[in-house]
Amino acid sequence: MIGQMACPHHTHLLTLLPWLDWWWCYPKQIDTIFPLVTAKGENHPSPNFNQYVRDQGAMTDQLSRRQIREYQLYSRTSGKHVQVTGRRISATAEDGNKFAKLIVETDTFGSRVRIKGAESEKYICMNKRGKLIGKPSGKSKDCVFTEIVLENNYTAFQNARHEGWFMAFTRQGRPRQASRSRQNQREAHFIKRLYQGQLPFPNHAERQKQFEFVGSAPTRRTKRTRRPQPIT
Repeated sequence: MIGQMACPHHTHLLTLLPWLDWWWCYPKQIDTIFPLVTAKGENHPSPNFNQYVRDQGAMTDQLSRRQIREYQLYSRTSGKHVQVTGRRISATAEDGNKFAKLIVETDTFGSRVRIKGAESEKYICMNKRGKLIGKPSGKSKDCVFTEIVLENNYTAFQNARHEGWFMAFTRQGRPRQASRSRQNQREAHFIKRLYQGQLPFPNHAERQKQFEFVGSAPTRRTKRTRRPQPIT
């Protein structure tokens, strides 16, 4: 069929490049004979890798090994550290407090984590009213937070179930209503700090007492006697 048909205006190309000339002269016949060749690029678009990462990051990863880190969360507003004392969550702990030591577990290969108090063994979770509470189990999405690194090098934690709700604390260290918190507010800004344990002398008075000088009886200065000079 192909050998019997020729282009009426470009017979000289048929001798050198027969298939190229056929394609140029009879595009409709080519689409009929080879439909898969012409539609290959149209029916198979390139995959969207960014969308794949977003979809996988929204699900809990049950196959990968979870990474566990230990650190403290310094609150920008209260000037203290986040602590988990049972069901109560606050940002009033001093540096090195045992309740301020947090165990952070990765939930996916993305930036979703679960935060647990090392001493109380309770997870930081957020209920439907936007209040931070401690729970013994952190399997629900209420206890999963997404780490967001901000331009000012602070970190914000957005709840995975309630999108747009962030972990936040007031200047007094009390949890702030999550529905009123935003990632650009100071109340939702934190700094990760390594946990170094309790200081040997946490109170200033005890620190001075340990390093004060040992008292002793005052000494009397004696008058220095000079050797008489010989008379010449």
